Amino acid sequence: MSPPSLSAATSRATFGDAWSLIRPFWRERTQRRAWLLLIAVVMLTLAGVWLNVRFSVWNNRFYDTLQSRDLRDFWRQLGVFGMLAAAYIVAAVYRQYLQQVLSMQWRTWLTRDLQRRWLQPGTAYRLGLHSGHDIDNPDQRIAEDARALTSSTLDLGLGLLNACVTLVSFVGILWGLSGSLKLPGASGFAVPGYMVFVALAYSMLGSWAASRLGRPLIALSAQQQKVEAGFRYALVQVREHAEAIALARGGAREQARLSDAFNAIRDNWAALIRVTKRLTWFSAGYGQLANVFPFVAAAPRYFSGGLQLGGLMQTAQAFGQVQGSLSWFIDAYSSLADWRATVQRLTVFRDAAADDAARLQTAPRVRIEHAADVLEIDGLQLRTPDDHELARLDLHVEGGDRVLISGPSGSGKSSLLRAIAGLWMRGHGTILLPARASMMFVPQRPYLPDGSLREALAYPLAPDAFETPAMQRALIAAGLQAYAGQLDVRRRWFDALSPGQQQRVQFARVFLHAPDWVFLDEATSALDEAGERELYRALRSACPTSTVVSVGHRATLREFHDVTHVIANAPAWLPRREAISQE
Repeated sequence: MSPPSLSAATSRATFGDAWSLIRPFWRERTQRRAWLLLIAVVMLTLAGVWLNVRFSVWNNRFYDTLQSRDLRDFWRQLGVFGMLAAAYIVAAVYRQYLQQVLSMQWRTWLTRDLQRRWLQPGTAYRLGLHSGHDIDNPDQRIAEDARALTSSTLDLGLGLLNACVTLVSFVGILWGLSGSLKLPGASGFAVPGYMVFVALAYSMLGSWAASRLGRPLIALSAQQQKVEAGFRYALVQVREHAEAIALARGGAREQARLSDAFNAIRDNWAALIRVTKRLTWFSAGYGQLANVFPFVAAAPRYFSGGLQLGGLMQTAQAFGQVQGSLSWFIDAYSSLADWRATVQRLTVFRDAAADDAARLQTAPRVRIEHAADVLEIDGLQLRTPDDHELARLDLHVEGGDRVLISGPSGSGKSSLLRAIAGLWMRGHGTILLPARASMMFVPQRPYLPDGSLREALAYPLAPDAFETPAMQRALIAAGLQAYAGQLDVRRRWFDALSPGQQQRVQFARVFLHAPDWVFLDEATSALDEAGERELYRALRSACPTSTVVSVGHRATLREFHDVTHVIANAPAWLPRREAISQE
């Protein structure tokens, strides 16, 4: 993988994207506590720099005391050190503590914002189906990338602030301690504050070398996040479909698939550690040389008598502070690479959600215009994500009707229900929905959230939205008498119940909510005909006034519906033998 360009334009774009992610949180009026925390952290950071300056002054005096063998002053300087060290420890502890509190507050806001964007009606479904964006593993972006952005932005931002303030604070000290260095063979020309220029040259050379060596880290870090998330997703798929894999004797195939996913991690990691090794060779040598380099640079003045031992030690410390501040980029390069990859992933995710919202404003969509209890579909044409025609149809359903929609596989029956729900955007036409009517869509594949059976029945409402007797009656009506006493048992009901039982839970949910309109998408496909007949009779009894629109293949469903609408215009890409005449 070729690394992205590190040009000025690319860097400006990255920081622009980062600012667009960061700014909304800090501009909210409700974030006063966050501002107070940030101010406190900044003040403690500045206090830490001030204490480092005091340590520098103490360093000079302490080593002068050692050189003069003044025992009384030696103990006094140790007392000064104790007070400075205590203050530094308090400042460091509370800076770290308050920064972590602020990071969690920021992460909480950002996570909720990303969740809100993702869970806009139909957005998660449409982005997963087809979006034109590379938004693999949105769960990782919301969980991991949101955490990484907030913590690393604070770490890097405060680290840069500390480096800048430290540079300003110590450059004057280093200038004064450096004195002038006469250059041999230059007619007695002396360079004032020469140690400052030495530190500047040393740091600039190191930063340039680190940039050249570490440039591939940006692309490799982004790719590592991607392949790690892909491997985790593959593992989750095996866990969720363990029964089907076992029945198909698919263990060996899944092992190969997981091995391929892990090999992608290993290969990218190998490239990552090769680049990191080269950068570490340089940074480790650079850091070790920095320990002795100031003594070498200051040696001419010390051995000429221009500096005492304390001055030499303070010069070395000041040089280290200035050089360390100027070398911040080197020390933070890996973190900057990870931060940039995080910004890119979150920006793509946010833009994809925004594009989906924008398309909703411009593309044909469900409109509520009639106050009457009517569903009317006029000249609707549905198209697949790759722009093939899926179905054309008109439909009129009065309140209280029971309508069955049938047709060949792939003719757009389920997509019609998705379009009514506002999920399917491809195509054109008009769908008019009844106003002020409660609607419930029941998919073929049930969703039972982890938790209690009470939560599963009340979903998407809170568990306390219904009384216990009503829930028990709904379970009994759906043929789940054995579970009527287990409403508060917490388990993975999706794994504990058979597919047919899961569909019965969905019907129990319908009985409990009693919506005005019910849309059933092959909601009894996992049941036999007797069980299907039982549930549809229970539906008529529990929801006698509800309008029911069903999608299904079985001819046995017709006896429970007043009207059967068969989608006759099979898509061009379906075999013609599957086309069915309109009834």
